[in-house]
Amino acid sequence: MAAADTTHGVDTPTDVQLWQKAVDGETAAFGVLFERHVRAVYNACFRRTGDWSVAEDVTAVVFLEAWRRRADVRFVGESVLPWLYGVAANVLRNRWRSTRRHRAALLRLPPPEAEGPIDDDVAGRLDDERRMRDVLALVALLSRRDREVLEACAWSGLSYEEAAVALCVPVGTVRSRLARARKRLREAEQHAASGHPVPERTTVEETKP
Repeated sequence: MAAADTTHGVDTPTDVQLWQKAVDGETAAFGVLFERHVRAVYNACFRRTGDWSVAEDVTAVVFLEAWRRRADVRFVGESVLPWLYGVAANVLRNRWRSTRRHRAALLRLPPPEAEGPIDDDVAGRLDDERRMRDVLALVALLSRRDREVLEACAWSGLSYEEAAVALCVPVGTVRSRLARARKRLREAEQHAASGHPVPERTTVEETKP
C-alpha cells in the first residue's frame, strides 16, 4: 500500500488507497475519486464527441461502470485516471455502435431555429462544440485505433505507459499508432491548406498494429 501524500501537513490519500477502500465497498472513498477526476473525464469525453450534453451523459456512465468494475482496475503509478480513460473509450465505442444507424439521418435534418437570444454561456458552449466538431472531422480521417491513441496521448496527456493501460495494448503499439496518426494529420492539413481534397484513409490501416 502506497504512503499517503502530505500537503501542508494534511494527509491526502492516494488514488490507490482510496480505490482499495472503494473495492471494499466504501462509497465515500469512491466519491472522493469522482470529485478528483470527473472534470478530466468530462473534458476527455467532450473532445471525443464535440457535444457537452453527450459528454455529461457519457461521464455519468463511465463512473457507474467504474464502480461496477472497481475490482478490475489497473494502476500506472498512483493515478486511476488512465484506467478511467480506458473505461470512457469503451463506453464511447459502445455508444457509437448503437447510434451509428441513426447518425446519417439526423445529419440530414435542418438545424432547429433559434428561439430568442442566446446567453453568453450557451453561446460559448455552442462555439466550443462547433470548433470541436471541425477538429473531429479531421481526426475522423484516422483509423479508430490511431484516433484513440492520439486522443489518449495528445489530448488527454497520458504517457505511453498510461495510454497502453487505457487502451489495453503494448507500449510499442501506442508509439507506432501515435506516429502514424500524427503523420496522417500532417498530410491532411497540407492537403487542406493547398485546396486539394484530403485523401480518404484506406481500410488497410485498420489491420496495422
